[in-house]
Amino acid sequence: FQLMLEFRQLGQLKKTELPPQLKGLIKDEAFVKSRAYSLDKMYFGLVYSTFEIVQEMLILYYNVYAVLWIWIPTQTQKYGYGEEYEVIRSCIFMIILTQIPAIIGLPFKLYSVFVIEERHGFNKQTLGIFFKDKLKEFALLVVLVSLILAALIPIINNGGDYLALYMWGFIFTLSLVMMTLYPTLIAPLFNKYEPLEEGPLRTKIEKLAAGLNFPLKKLYVIDGSTRSAHSNAYLYGFFNNKRIVLYDTLLKQCKENEEEIVAVLAHELGHWKEWHTLSNFFLSQILTFTQFAMFTVIRNTQGLYSSFGFAASERPALISLMLFQLVISPLDTVLGFLMNVLSRRFEYQADAFAVKLGYGKELRAGLIRLQEENKSAMNIDPWYSAYHHSHPPLVERLAALDAKAKKTK
Repeated sequence: FQLMLEFRQLGQLKKTELPPQLKGLIKDEAFVKSRAYSLDKMYFGLVYSTFEIVQEMLILYYNVYAVLWIWIPTQTQKYGYGEEYEVIRSCIFMIILTQIPAIIGLPFKLYSVFVIEERHGFNKQTLGIFFKDKLKEFALLVVLVSLILAALIPIINNGGDYLALYMWGFIFTLSLVMMTLYPTLIAPLFNKYEPLEEGPLRTKIEKLAAGLNFPLKKLYVIDGSTRSAHSNAYLYGFFNNKRIVLYDTLLKQCKENEEEIVAVLAHELGHWKEWHTLSNFFLSQILTFTQFAMFTVIRNTQGLYSSFGFAASERPALISLMLFQLVISPLDTVLGFLMNVLSRRFEYQADAFAVKLGYGKELRAGLIRLQEENKSAMNIDPWYSAYHHSHPPLVERLAALDAKAKKTK
């Protein structure tokens, strides 16, 4: 099914003309560049997806999960850590399981960044920055995996009748901790955050936030240009400690009309004002608890382990959770699609909120500019978009903005 969607989208990308709705709005030169970039990414994606499918099939066919799980204690017992040290065994298992595919897929990642992104003017990082980031990511992986599994495995092994509740409580707490630590401790390891300089733009943003009673405490600019020319902006923070982050690339792209940046932030603030972020968070918690409840039922099924090459008598906590995730992956696909449907609805609402604030014209211009600057695909297959994209295509967003603007008038 996914392959069919890929080829439907490929057919759209091969079109040499803009959608009728975008003619006169998108420059011909911008369309040619976006089409070339989108085709390069699509062809690369087809090759890489095929590689990943073959890799996963080989892992399942040769029972790599079971082989790796059995092999680990043969090595750790040399240092006094036998099979009974489940947490250590699980940490090593997870680190190896994530790093081997990462190493095998490294040539693809290098090609994506230093050939495709470089060819189309987006890559700004050097090989040194690239590998430095990889080392940081590995160090973070080791620390986080060790800490998380050290807490989660005892919970699974001793949860009893309330296992689903205990697991959900742990993940809920972990989510809050990570939402706090990521922007303040982890993200700064990769990028520099500096206060937006005083000036008209800062004044406009602060006025917008104050008018909506948004408790803005910090207004940052991130040096995204050290790695990529793509742009972005986002909000984060709890309760009365909110922050806004602008990519320096966004400031550069919209320097001719700073009102477009304010309009983009009006859209983002619409997500906050309409409770979209909290709605997504609580919905994800409900889905997480539901899946953990399913896990408590399925984890004791003998066939779950023997089907993947594990002994029927051996049911390690991490393995049971991992195999459960594999088994319910079709359900995750359906849920992912439904979450995209909800996300697209939220995007329309946030756009409408910006129009209500009087930024309809500026948001419209900003979306067109960002579409051109980021060389996003112009021709989009509706099925492909509905399945893969959390944001509506530009054509649909512009039509909705125009309709909302007419109603507002």
